[in-house]
Amino acid sequence: MARAITQISRYQVNPEEEQARAQEEIMKALTDNKDAVLNLITLVKRLDDLKVFQAANAFIEKGEDIGVIAMQQINQPTMHNVIKNAMGAFTFLGSIQPAQLNTIMEGLSHGMKEMSRTGEKGEKQSVWRLRLRFWTPEIRAAMTTMMSFMQGMGEVFLRNRREN
Repeated sequence: MARAITQISRYQVNPEEEQARAQEEIMKALTDNKDAVLNLITLVKRLDDLKVFQAANAFIEKGEDIGVIAMQQINQPTMHNVIKNAMGAFTFLGSIQPAQLNTIMEGLSHGMKEMSRTGEKGEKQSVWRLRLRFWTPEIRAAMTTMMSFMQGMGEVFLRNRREN
């Protein structure tokens, strides 16, 4: 029969061995990821050249003063309006379907290009030519869209006036 274990001794790790093993692991990780490490060093060098670290240190050192100034600026009535307007703009953008917004933005972009091209040519439009352009499908579509937009906007104006 085997003898019973009555005494357990813990293996004590030598701090020097542990440090040597840690160094080996670090060196292996560095050599395995040589390209990434070199890219990181290049990035850090560029940030240092741009004085980003100096600015960050100054910001941290003067953080309390900067915070006080920022809070003073935020507490101004005009800043309250800016914050409320920004929230309203985000709410508005959230209420528009992405396809609708894309169509509107494409239309605005193309319309601005046409407008600048016409301005660059310096063409004079006669009243007769303008009248003929009103019958083109593009102008009629834009006019119909603008009329619908103005009707919807007017409905909201009237509803808000009645509520107030």
